[in-house]
Amino acid sequence: MRTLSEEAARQKGGSLSGRTARRRVLRITLPGEGRPGGSASRADFLAGEEPLGIRVDGTALTMTMRTPGDDLELAAGFLVGEAVIRSPADIAEIKLCDGTSCGHGDDHEMGNIADVTLAAGVDLAPGARRNFMTTSACGICGKTSIEDICVLPDASLAADTARFPPEMLATLPDRLRDAQRVFSRTGGLHAAGLFTAAGGLIAVREDVGRHNAVDKVVGWALLDGRLPLAGCALLVSGRASFELVQKAVLAGIPLLAAVSAPSSLAVDLAEEAGLTLVGFLRGPSMNVYTGAHRLSAGRA
Repeated sequence: MRTLSEEAARQKGGSLSGRTARRRVLRITLPGEGRPGGSASRADFLAGEEPLGIRVDGTALTMTMRTPGDDLELAAGFLVGEAVIRSPADIAEIKLCDGTSCGHGDDHEMGNIADVTLAAGVDLAPGARRNFMTTSACGICGKTSIEDICVLPDASLAADTARFPPEMLATLPDRLRDAQRVFSRTGGLHAAGLFTAAGGLIAVREDVGRHNAVDKVVGWALLDGRLPLAGCALLVSGRASFELVQKAVLAGIPLLAAVSAPSSLAVDLAEEAGLTLVGFLRGPSMNVYTGAHRLSAGRA
């Protein structure tokens, strides 16, 4: 097993090992507009995707498909998004094991396991366990009712007075893309970027799953003692789903922006929670669905 400090040391230096896979592909080019057509074999890089099991207090909670790396952050952020934990003090220990030397192989036959021990007094709700593998695209798999997925913090985000100039927000997609190291090699990853109200990049994480990328950012913030993330903006590379809104809200982030569309339930939850929700953030334009007052003091 690796402790948190050992895992952080292993990942220090930003190695892409395990996050990408090299494969031979057949590249076909059709003729036209002065180009000759043809085919050739070449090397290509793929985004890594492997299973990660998450155990809490000895109980197998879920298994998710993710891009290897930042696994402890992913597990911690997942638990924040499930409203299981709220601060580093809620975790007594968090480790990464291979599922065999730790004796967990009977629960998860594939991949690594993030093993979390909660602090005394922090309990896992009986209905929290998810009984099947979660895909990298799924944020609410295993939930049984709308009540299970509608989780809000005790305090509304409405008290967060941070302001985010639209001119600054318009620059964030390019800045996020420039920071995506694995995407630049594979073209096959989502990203989540955390920014200050002035546009400074705080953290960026990549993953084959949109939800995983956000969990990694939130988990990093939790383990670094930064939650709640008041005064920050979170940008995601895909659409703004309900579950991404909930993750932002539970992390205390006042603004969530996406390069694509939000869902109706995402807008409803953002409105209820006091979150500013921005969609279609592309070039000089954007749609503000809720909390427009944070973009300009003169707008309702």
